[in-house]
Amino acid sequence: MPRLLPFLMIGLVAASAQGAPVALTGTVRDFHADGVNFEGGGGAGAGMVASTLSGPSPTLTALGASSVSNTGAGAFSNWYTRATDSTSYALTLNETFAGSGIYTYSSNAFFPIDGQLYGNEGRSHNYHFTHQISATFGYTQGAGQTFSFTGDDDVWVYFDKQLGIDLGGVHGAQSATVNLDTLFGSMGGRASGNYSFDFFFAERHTTESNLQISTSLALQPNSNGVPEPASVALAALALAALRVTRRRR
Repeated sequence: MPRLLPFLMIGLVAASAQGAPVALTGTVRDFHADGVNFEGGGGAGAGMVASTLSGPSPTLTALGASSVSNTGAGAFSNWYTRATDSTSYALTLNETFAGSGIYTYSSNAFFPIDGQLYGNEGRSHNYHFTHQISATFGYTQGAGQTFSFTGDDDVWVYFDKQLGIDLGGVHGAQSATVNLDTLFGSMGGRASGNYSFDFFFAERHTTESNLQISTSLALQPNSNGVPEPASVALAALALAALRVTRRRR
């Protein structure tokens, strides 16, 4: 039996290295088709929000303020801060294959609150909502880590409070990719370490809802970068097996 312990240890370490799915839990907020910002509200595209995240949600620029209303129940200031008519929802990113280090999520029908909150309001889906996620990620300088997004409508993604993905406005599925070495290099350079990740999404039009993510970032679902419990348990069991083997030797 003792001879099996090293193999058990190796198997546990390998299992923990395969990359468990990453569940990024955020808040979905429901809105009515008010004819101003949702369903009928146009968009200006890139440049609608400030390049630095200075509060709980993006700040409208002059360009953004000219196309998005900041008054009424559907005001932009409520998109990612309102506590009412909201629910939690998690995006689960899976590793493409063991050891690839690339995690993905893909949906061509992203309707997380169908039949919930305000309901579908006579439509086939609940089309008018926002989704906001706050997390952390591990950055390794010079590793060429990337984050790619394809979707509609508005999408803004901040890395260490700096705008990396800027796909504002009402539009069909659009794509953008950011290389963290390039982004952080333009900011004077960032050392390897853990940084904040802030994701802001809005679905505003009754045609389609796409949301696709592909990233090599080591995203963590909480702000303190604590490893997933399953990974911690596997690592602890592997270390315990190693101690037993050493004692028997």
